[in-house]
Order: sequence, then C-alpha cells, then structure tokens
Amino acid sequence: MYKQASVKLHESISLPPKWLGMYGDFITKNASAVSQIESGLRSLTYIIPGRFREAEIASETLHSSVQILSLYHDSLLYKAACRLPLARRPHPSPHNRYTRFWTQKSPTYQRLALILQMIQHTELLWEMVAKRKGEKVRWRIVILLEFVKAVCRLLLLRLTNSRPLLSPPLPEREVDPSSLEEATPAEDLIGTPPSEPSSERSDDASWTMPRTGLSMPSLPDSTDISNYLLSKVLTADDIKPPKALLHRVSGKGELAEVLYILRPVIYAIAMQKWSDNKKAWQPWLLGLSIEYGARQLAKKDFQERLAGGLRGLTNLERDELRKRGWALGWWVMRGAFYENITKSWIHSVTGRLRGKPLLDLVGGVIEDYEFLWEQYYFPTATM
Repeated sequence: MYKQASVKLHESISLPPKWLGMYGDFITKNASAVSQIESGLRSLTYIIPGRFREAEIASETLHSSVQILSLYHDSLLYKAACRLPLARRPHPSPHNRYTRFWTQKSPTYQRLALILQMIQHTELLWEMVAKRKGEKVRWRIVILLEFVKAVCRLLLLRLTNSRPLLSPPLPEREVDPSSLEEATPAEDLIGTPPSEPSSERSDDASWTMPRTGLSMPSLPDSTDISNYLLSKVLTADDIKPPKALLHRVSGKGELAEVLYILRPVIYAIAMQKWSDNKKAWQPWLLGLSIEYGARQLAKKDFQERLAGGLRGLTNLERDELRKRGWALGWWVMRGAFYENITKSWIHSVTGRLRGKPLLDLVGGVIEDYEFLWEQYYFPTATM
C-alpha cells in the first residue's frame, strides 16, 4: 500500500518535467510555425487598441505574454541548435557571442539580464494597471520600475568589468527554424551516423566519414559559390575573444555610461514633478540633455583613448552606438515636444488621411495609438 502510494507520488512529481520536455520537442519540431504564430500575435496587438473598452490592457497583456514566452522559446531553440552538426549550426553574431559569453560565465549576469528583459516586456502593462489607481500610483510605479532597471544595469556594468551595456542584454534568436525541422531526433539532433552506408550521400545531407564519424557539409549550389565563400570568411571580430568585442570604459567613459543608465530615472522623476503641466519643457530638456551629453562624452572618451579614435571601435560597439543614436529620435514623441509640436502634426496627417481608401485605415491605427502616446510613459521608452 505504502509502496503504491510512493510510486504514484513519484509519478505525479515527474509529470511536469515530462510535459516540459514534450513541449520543448513540439517547439523544436515546429519551429517555423511557432515563429509565425508569435509574429501573428504581435501583429494582432498593433490593431487591438481602441477597438473595445479596456482594449489597451488586453492588447498589452497579450503582447507581454508573447514576449516572455518567446524568451523561453529562444532557450529551447538554442539548445536544439547546439545539438546540430557543426556544419549546420548558425554562425553567431557579435552581439550573441558577447552576451552568451557573459550569461554562461556569470549566472548573476544571466539572472539580472533576464529580470531586466522581463520588466521591459511588462512595464507598460504595470503602468496601465497602476493608472486605474490614480496618477500618483502610476508615477510611483513608473519611477520604481525605472529604478529597478537602473540598478540591474549598474550591476551588469560592474559584472562586465565596466564594459558598455548592450540592448538587449540577452542573446537574440538567430536559429533558422527550417534547419531544426529538417533534423531528425535519431540523426541530426543527437548526432549519430545515419543507418545508410557511409559511402552514399543524399541530396541535402552531409557526408559522414566512416572512420572518425565526423560530418562533411554538402557542397553549395554552383550558382551560389560567391555567397557561400563570403559566408565562410572570418573577420577580425570573429577571431577575438567574446569579451574583447567591447572595450572597457573608465574615467569619462564610465561616467557617460552611468549617466546614460540613470537618465530614465531622472527623467521619470522630473515628469512626475511637472505632471500637472504636460507642456512644461523642463523635464524634456533635462532628459534630452543628459542622454545627448552622455553620448558625446562617450564618443570623446573613445576618441582620446582608443588607437585610431572612433575608427578603432569594434563592429559591436558601432552597432550599439548607432542604436543609441536612433533612440534619440524618440524624443520627438515625449513630453513637451510631443504636446507642443508632434501632436498637432499627427492630427494634421490623420486628418488628411480620413475618408481615403486604405489610407483611412492607417490613419485610424495612428489615432488609436495616439491614446497610448498621450496617456502613458512607457510606449516611447527606449531603455
């Protein structure tokens, strides 16, 4: 009796991991379909706002859920890709090489980066829920979330030995879904040789050497030799150690990074102080000055400290600097600039689109999203 009860208890405890394994196998075998479903659900969230009462909360709940679930799917697809033969594994980007190095080296980095990503995926939903309790509660939640994100970023800066932060701090999905679906559990995913004679080769499979068991990739199409060779060329960044893809910052460079991290907190506090007057320019000027000043200070530090100045930056550093430069454009959608300038311009554009076929639909979507830009803080946040 006791033995039967213990067996049932053991089975009940082992069920969840079994379900997770089955779910992981399903995601791996249907990677293309899952990616399409994720994209479709994200697209759906773009047209839900304004369609019915409380639509923005429903839309943001769906969007946040899809984003968080995608993080889990990323880990499943990466594990499946690691089981592919070397010739079929995707070549990681510098961003993924760098972030994966730190996530594997430091469990603390991984946890902090995951917390940061989850907050960014759910912050607007938190703000929407808090707004129901009043404006004071909403701004407290906004400042609290920005403070927690800033603390996470400062700790990440410390863990990486004062290297600039990347956005996002976790590796991005780079796995080709078709490569996972073509691989069978008995052959490609586990890496065992095929049951056919090793001297034979299929049209799209790699050839397995009989003595060593290693796989040779199939030859490329004769019409695509140039692209194939270019894809195999190693750049300077490809042979660098992952942590060497970003230079350490010190002095003015470290100050610039800290200012960049603290800017959202300072701007949110200023917005709360002047919340009674949305057209006040003080918060907007303060936030833009800090972000632009931090950018110029960082560029000046690179110019003085690196051999060759800004030309000595790695490709990963150039990409991050470019992202931050484009992020400055969001200031036209924030605070006083939006209330005094951008808002009237958007109204004039949507007014011209009204009543015209197809263009009227675009104008309607813009008007629906205008509610989010006007009423909430996080839709225009870039960090």
